[in-house]
Amino acid sequence: MSDEFARPPRANPDLLGHDDAEATLLNAWNGGRLPHAWLIAGPRGIGKATLAYRFARFVLAEGAKPAGGGLFGAPARPESLGLSPADPVFRRVASGGHSDLGVAERTPNPKTGKMRAEIVVDQVRDLVQFLHMTPAEGGWRVVVVDAADEMNSEGANALLKALEEPPAQALLLLVTHAAGRLLPTIRSRCRMLFLQPLPDERVVTLLSRYRPEIQGPERKTLAALSDGSIGRAIDLADRGGAGLYREMLDLLADLPKLDALAVQRFADQLARGGEDASANLRTAFDLMAGVVHRLAKTAAGTPAALPDEQAIAARMTARGTQAWVHAWERLGRLASAAEGLNLDRKQALISAFGALQSASSSA
Repeated sequence: MSDEFARPPRANPDLLGHDDAEATLLNAWNGGRLPHAWLIAGPRGIGKATLAYRFARFVLAEGAKPAGGGLFGAPARPESLGLSPADPVFRRVASGGHSDLGVAERTPNPKTGKMRAEIVVDQVRDLVQFLHMTPAEGGWRVVVVDAADEMNSEGANALLKALEEPPAQALLLLVTHAAGRLLPTIRSRCRMLFLQPLPDERVVTLLSRYRPEIQGPERKTLAALSDGSIGRAIDLADRGGAGLYREMLDLLADLPKLDALAVQRFADQLARGGEDASANLRTAFDLMAGVVHRLAKTAAGTPAALPDEQAIAARMTARGTQAWVHAWERLGRLASAAEGLNLDRKQALISAFGALQSASSSA
């Protein structure tokens, strides 16, 4: 199994499928009118942070070069954002040792050791102070916030001050999975760069590289379930997502009839996963929510059901959308309660199947 995908974004030299976004950044640099802040938005796991670090490395390397340097002293225009992994700037960014790069991301709580749920204000204040310092290498100061929608309210307000009065030779790269959660004043002061989900064919290609042991049919299933996110596809692959999905569809195949004993066995099997039990149950919730969402869209006249869901869709979606929408909302509440209130996830999953049974009975 390749460990290439395990590289963090700051150390990943590859970015596939976002040529237009790269061209936008490169053209802004070459045109000499680089906005001081970019909001790199799009679904989780499609390469936003990888692009942010790719551009950060590029700016740190190019910005530190002396003026001119091209043929007869004419400035050379870079044709790519890519840096070789052997480049000193690449290595220093990958190791977290570049003096002109600042990063804000969720970190473990020093008191509990558990990962914080948000980026706290002190982290953001440190970055704002960092931005106003003179670049150590005579080029640019670059900050990456991953993800900006994970800042707490105080942190967001602290960042806003830096956006309102940006220092010279400073670049802010804000990664966001949900731009709508950010303050409108933050969004308005950034250049938006939206990354589109990857086509299924590209996800299949990437799966063949990162998880070569997975067979072709399973790759196609994972790609279809990934919503254009190679990160999500890899996560599903590592958790047996394709098998879970088919087991789930087997249980739902006879809706509104539901084999309660089979559902109990399914939930028990996931709950016995040891340290992975919670993650497995979250994956099952996620997959179920995806099925219901596609059924609701199909019932509303927008065909979205995947091939393996067609039989269920043909029988159930002709009865209307409202019950499916309610089921989708209830799944969200059950998942949130199980996560946030520490409720029994196994029982919550069983209740989720019950929600689908109710929806199919009243649809």
